[in-house]
This record gives sequence, structure tokens and C-alpha cells, in this order.
Amino acid sequence: MKKVLVAMSGGVDSSVAAALLIEKGYQVSGGTIDAFFEKKSISDAREIAKRLDIPFYVFDFKKEFKQKIINNFIAEYNRGITPNPCVLCNQEIKFGLLMAKAKELKLDYLATGHYATVIHHQTGRQLLKKAIDREKEQSYMLYGLSQEQLKHTLFPLGQYHKSTIREIAKDLGLFVHDKAESQDICFIPDGNYAAFLKQQSPELVKTGPILDVKGKQLGIHKGLHYYTIGQRKGLGIAAPDPLYVVRLDKKNNAVIVGRDQDVFNLSLLASSLNWIAVEEVKKPMTVAAKIRYNSAETAATIYPIDGERIKVVFKEKQRAITPGQSVVFYQEDTVLGGGIIAQVGE
Repeated sequence: MKKVLVAMSGGVDSSVAAALLIEKGYQVSGGTIDAFFEKKSISDAREIAKRLDIPFYVFDFKKEFKQKIINNFIAEYNRGITPNPCVLCNQEIKFGLLMAKAKELKLDYLATGHYATVIHHQTGRQLLKKAIDREKEQSYMLYGLSQEQLKHTLFPLGQYHKSTIREIAKDLGLFVHDKAESQDICFIPDGNYAAFLKQQSPELVKTGPILDVKGKQLGIHKGLHYYTIGQRKGLGIAAPDPLYVVRLDKKNNAVIVGRDQDVFNLSLLASSLNWIAVEEVKKPMTVAAKIRYNSAETAATIYPIDGERIKVVFKEKQRAITPGQSVVFYQEDTVLGGGIIAQVGE
């Protein structure tokens, strides 16, 4: 009998993931990360594990979470870019530290409530594929997983729609069946990034000029971390036409603004690459690319520059390409790979 540790957050998805694996004949244990989850989430996860009659563990990763995720989040903002801590958390914490705990416990797999699918291909590679529920689909957040991590990963919800998962939870009598989902970064539950960064890194709060694309000063900004590419509201400047944040100039501590058309770009450079469906990309390839979690895929061609960077050229200009965010590449429903947006092209 295969043994699996289910990462339980106290929510409906991970709770049903555990129940489905029990139904399939796995020997299931539940585990919760004590980092920045609410204490109620941990107690809910413990209660669900009790109802499912499975062993339950709480792993204290607060120190590691601060070092690997929060410190990186602050450092990236200090560099003037906008990171995606959830992608890094999946790589380093959930499928890194938590998977290591599963192996210590002599368990075969780590399972989560992500909406995605992993399959073993005849080539010997592990493939990451989209979930059938396209509205909940989370493969974008998982593109950074290695072959070794995917080999020991189960995604029980990949073939279900979220509405069905809630129905299953209700039928099983799990009290989390109607629990609301968290939409914010776990360590900033109120969503106020600027206040968090100001508290954690006061040196970030440095005012500077707001410039138009030609270099004319239009106002004073409150600190680069208050602004994101494509932002219109909260600029505090009057202009005859709507203005948007085009770029954050860390070197000169300046916010560059322009018209809406100035926020569109045709290409980008990506680094910190991870390939899943292939070992590497050696020649130009046509893909569907996604530049943020909640954006639609768009046609693009990727051009390898060296082993560490690629150029992505889109068929049509894309709005608000943001350094620090991830760009993920698909071929139909399969994740080819992805990387971090390092630079916006023309």
C-alpha cells in the first residue's frame, strides 16, 4: 500500500484531497505547515484529520519560511521588482521542506489540493498538466517543480471541478465544505503589501520623482513599493489624459508613467528557467505563454539565448509585463516550463 502525506491547510480542497486518496486505497497522513497560516486553519486541519481518522502532523517552518520566502519578498522589492512568493513557496517550502518530511516519515508521496495533474510519460519524464477546471487551474504556480519533486507528487483534484469538490465535502460531512477561500498572500492577510514592506524594511520608504516617458517630472512618489506596472489609481498627479505606471526605475528611484499604449510591450527576457516537458530548449519554439496567474494565455515564440535566459516574443503586444513575475509556457494542456521575467523588451 502506497503511503502519502497530504498537505492540509484547513480548507475544502486539501481536506477532500485527503478523503479521495483514502478512497483510492492509499495510506494517508495529514500534515500542516506552521508558518503564517492562521491558528484556526491549523485547528481546522487537525479536526478534519481526526474525522478522516488519519495521523496528523504540524511542521514548524516559521524560521525557514522567513528566510526563504519573506526575506526574498522584501529583497526583491528592494531591487524594484515585484516577486511572486507563492511560486517560490511551492518550490522551497511545500514541495521542498514538506516533501523532505514526507520522506523522513518513509512516505512515498506528497499530495496537495492544487488543481493540476501530474502524469508519468512514456519518455520517463514527469509531465505537469492543467486541471479540467479551467477557472481554478493552478499549474502556473507549479511550473518551478523539479522532475524529482513531480515524481513524488499527487494532485487528486486535477480531474474535478471545484463545485464537485464542495459537494463531496458536504456529502462526507466535512464542516469546511462552504469555507471561503483565501485570496491573499498568507503572510499579508489584509493584502496591504505597502504597509507590510514599510514595517519590515523602512529603508524602502524613499520618495522620488514621478517622470513621464520623456523625462519630465510630474510629481513625487511615496516609495517605489507603492506602485505596480499598469497602475492608474493613486498616482496623485493631474494630467489631461489618464496616466499609468510604465516602469519602476530603481537606479534613479523614479516612477515612470505614460499613456495606456506605453504599458504594452512585444517581448521580454526570462531567467531562472525550469523545464518540465523537455530537458531544455535549444531552438525557437512556438508556445502559449502566460505572464501572470490570472491572465489569459497568448501565442508567443521563445528563443533560447544561452542556457540561463530566453527571449519571449509575443504575437501581439502584452499589457503590464512585470519584472519579478513568472512567465509560464504551455503546449496545449501541458506545461513546457517557465521562468522569472527579468527584463521587458520593446
